[in-house]
Parts: sequence; structure tokens; C-alpha cells
Amino acid sequence: MDFAGPIGLVVAFVVIFVVMIIEGTSPTAVFLPGPLLLVWVTTLAVGLAGHTLKDAKGAFAAVPRALRGRLPQPDVVIDTLVKLADKARREGLLALEDATRSIEDPFLRNGLQSAIDGTDPEDLREILEDRIGSKRTQDRVAAKYFADMGGYAPTVGIIGTVISLVHVLENLSEPAALGENIAAAFVATLWGLLSANVVWLPLATRIRRLSDLECAQMELALEGLLAVQAGANPRLVGERLRSLLPADDARDGKRDAKKAAA
Repeated sequence: MDFAGPIGLVVAFVVIFVVMIIEGTSPTAVFLPGPLLLVWVTTLAVGLAGHTLKDAKGAFAAVPRALRGRLPQPDVVIDTLVKLADKARREGLLALEDATRSIEDPFLRNGLQSAIDGTDPEDLREILEDRIGSKRTQDRVAAKYFADMGGYAPTVGIIGTVISLVHVLENLSEPAALGENIAAAFVATLWGLLSANVVWLPLATRIRRLSDLECAQMELALEGLLAVQAGANPRLVGERLRSLLPADDARDGKRDAKKAAA
């Protein structure tokens, strides 16, 4: 699990409210029902207006996954593929039928089953690439949904401030309350900027980043499955797949492989 997302959000909110206290402002001063309702609900509404219901469901369904941050484990996938390649070379591709039941990764499991069923290598590559492309597209839609909300929120906050200032200007006959009313008017702008830059935009970025990592692992599995299907040397399969990893991940994978062999 990678808790960078939740940790970052909590720290950001804590720092903002601590600074408010340091500056002599009570954090409760920004929890005004009107600005909160306007910024959060209106941003959600205009976000929905710019997309479809299916987009909205997919975007919010991606939030728990983004917050949990279950990172892909390419080294585990490589070890699995090396073992599969070794068994396939010794006993044949059909001997891997039982192995499919113990594979947790659905992409790898389904791809292996297709290979065992005798799918042509070119067809198998095309099928798996289509699945990767479909996932990438779905994740990009979810990320864009929240990125768009991050664009809407500050403007909605400004609208709320303008509405409040109109009310202030209508009551200039009460100078004693003028300062308090003006301060309250800018709360909507605060929430618009805060929600955009502390919630919506980071969430969009995190969904996109996790998607990139997951798709990279799927592409790794694709190359490994084709090598297994072709009866490639297990050692060469491992070296080939680790060469596709970033340098740090490749070094960690080799280190883990040596420990396992020892």
C-alpha cells in the first residue's frame, strides 16, 4: 500500500488550519454553510454537467483505489513469468493449466489462459494491447473528471464571493458589520481555491500516476506471456523483462531474485 495520497491531503489541511490559528483566525470562521454549499455542491454539479453519469460513476469509483494506493509489483509478475516459462519449456504450454488458478492478477491470468487455449501470438498481442488501451482510457476519463472540477472550483468560489459582496454593498448603512461581512464574502474564494488545489487536482494527478504504473505492469506481463508462449529461455525472459523496468526497480528485482535463489 502507498499512503502518500491520504497523508498529503491530511498534512495539507492541517498546515492550512494551523497557519490560520497562527495568524489569529479561528478555523471555524471558514466553515460557513453558504460558501461550503455553493462551492462543493456547485462544483460537483458542473462537473457532472460536463460529463456523463457513467463518467461520474467511474471517476468516484476510482477514488478508493487512488487513496488506498495499492502499487503494482512488477518484480512479482516477473518472477511468476520466469517460473511459468521454465515449466512451459520443460512440460509444454498445456502444463500451465493448473497454474492459472493460483495467479491473482486477472490480466495475467486471462492472458495466460488465452495463450494456453492456442490463441495466435499476434492475435494475443492485439487482444492484450486492446485491454491495456481500454484501461488507460477509462483511467484518463476519471482523472480528467477531477481535473475539470479543479478548474471549475476557483471560478465557482469567485461567483460566491461576488454574490456575498453584492449583499455587502446593499448594507453599507451598517458600517459596524462591514468588515465581518467582507471577510465572510471571501470565504467562498478560499474554499474554491482550497478544494481545487488540495483535493481535486491532486486526486486527478494521483489517478493518472497509478494508472501509468498499472498499465506499465500490464505491458510487462504482455511481453512475458508472449515469451512464455514462444517457449523462450526462462533466464532470458527474466533479463528481458527487467530491462523494461526503470533502473531502480530493475536493481531491486535482481537483488530479490538473488535472495530467492540463495
